[in-house]
Amino acid sequence: MTDPSGATAAEPAHGELSYEEAAAFLTAPGQLFEMEDVEVHGVRLRAWKAAPPSLRSVLELSLGHGDADYLVYEDGRTTYAQHYRIAATLARRLRDDLGVRKGDRVAIAMRNVPEWVMAFWGAVAAGAVVVPLNGWWTGDELAYGLADSGASVAFVDPERADRIKPHMGDLPGLRTVVTARPRVAARSGARLGPDFDELLGDVAPDALPPEVELHPDDDVTIFYTSGTTGKPKGAVGTHRNTCTNLMNLFFHQAMSQLRWGVAPGDQGDAPQRCYLLTVPLFHATGCHAVLITNTAAGSKIVLMHRFDPELALELIEREKVTIFGGVPTVVMRVLESPDLARRDTSSVRSISYGGAPAPADLVRRIREAFTTGRPGNGYGLTETSAASALITGEDYFRKPDSVGKPLPVVDAAVVPEGHELVDPPMLPPGTVGELWVKGPNVVRGYWNRPGDTERAITRGWLHTGDVARIDEEGYIFIVDRAKDMLIRGGENVYSVEVEDALFSHPAVADCAVLGVPHPVLGEEVGAVVVLRPGHKVSAEELADHVRARLAAFNAPTRLWFRQGPLPRNPAGKLLKRALRAEVLGDPRDKTETGATAWAGDPKMWND
Repeated sequence: MTDPSGATAAEPAHGELSYEEAAAFLTAPGQLFEMEDVEVHGVRLRAWKAAPPSLRSVLELSLGHGDADYLVYEDGRTTYAQHYRIAATLARRLRDDLGVRKGDRVAIAMRNVPEWVMAFWGAVAAGAVVVPLNGWWTGDELAYGLADSGASVAFVDPERADRIKPHMGDLPGLRTVVTARPRVAARSGARLGPDFDELLGDVAPDALPPEVELHPDDDVTIFYTSGTTGKPKGAVGTHRNTCTNLMNLFFHQAMSQLRWGVAPGDQGDAPQRCYLLTVPLFHATGCHAVLITNTAAGSKIVLMHRFDPELALELIEREKVTIFGGVPTVVMRVLESPDLARRDTSSVRSISYGGAPAPADLVRRIREAFTTGRPGNGYGLTETSAASALITGEDYFRKPDSVGKPLPVVDAAVVPEGHELVDPPMLPPGTVGELWVKGPNVVRGYWNRPGDTERAITRGWLHTGDVARIDEEGYIFIVDRAKDMLIRGGENVYSVEVEDALFSHPAVADCAVLGVPHPVLGEEVGAVVVLRPGHKVSAEELADHVRARLAAFNAPTRLWFRQGPLPRNPAGKLLKRALRAEVLGDPRDKTETGATAWAGDPKMWND
């Protein structure tokens, strides 16, 4: 490291620095993590001076990793050099054959397969805006995402092709549907367009992507996130947003290395850092935090068609995985697997997660099971392009219920109900309020929804919907969620959407959706239902009714039929806290109000 005069700066000894001292060293003028002030859409922000200007530049840098493994899926391997030529060729096919131009939307709806990654980078290299759609959405939901985003091209796998096919007549703007892995069994076997290999054609060993001029504040992604009302909204991410997250995670790794001598995911004795991807690529965690960051780092990324803890442990042993996690549910299922003691997990250096509340005891369990692995937690949203705060190492052992400190380019504040934000915040430590976040990682807004954007972002500050406090050291603690939402195995479930689906059943007079604690998923979906007089319906039928209208993870797996009306305040608002205490406070099958309980079988998001 060098100071502004060019002299080498002496790196302090490990273990001697506080967070503040290490951050000051890493962000000093001339260092890799030097910051600068920038103006984005009229808002002054701190930004990483050395951040890549675009995701396309990240792809260009990846070619430098050459013949190192990039993607491992089942028995197949793709090197960085091979992937670059594939992405470059695909970018040219998108432009020359399918007419995709800068700013056009290209959707992806697939499981975690190599073609997902190739389609993503090919579309980025062509200057397109990538729209990753939730692979567990129903056909109606997928059609909505395709229509709302205005996607002209979609990459799908056979299962998603089956779901989209009945809706093609309602999607006149969708010119081409490209099916990956067409030999995988699908119900209809119908072709909606060319398959992936046909579109790709021959890949030249010196293939280069087409020339496209990109700016840091150009749009590059649209990730759909549901709200407490209405249809899902497309959060529009820019190149600056995604590259800020990349630098955020690199800073956190450098911070850990400087303070403790071991960086999260450090490969140790392994020849290459290796990440086991266990969460969907259509999530900000899977795409921004894992795919983009590990591509820039030259890591080997091991993909799984669906998460299975025993297979995960087999892959950890076989591929010498150095880092895994994603969401707390994944880690807990690995810890509970009977294969844990029988597999060699000595390569693991980091177990990191976010996207859902993590039990404080998880830190201790990880420390006992993985002697060489450091646990790490973080906080972020789709709207913050993944990480806004991170915690690991001794800090996490000391504050196991915290999600960490904001990254240096990120500001965080709590805004109590009824208060206006004072910028900079002046409230005393420990104040509880809604968490607001500001930084170059915050998306520019919602696709074609100026009203929603204005309500969610104030002078660059994103209203997260989470209730939090910040202690005297600057660590964030999530207290509750302001939004009527629960998180099931890393998937956001919005109560109003499930309630709307239940209300559409002719037997349902009233209903309320609640989060029910679950030891592995964190929460499962519970519902209290009041039936119309003279109507009968089974819990299984209601769950199937929801599955037919929403992605399967929204379906209630705990359900109570209530005899009387649901509790409401004088304004008619449901008193969900009282209702939750009522139905969950009695361990018997009959609650004190006579509601009959039913428990289904909660499954992981990708079972």
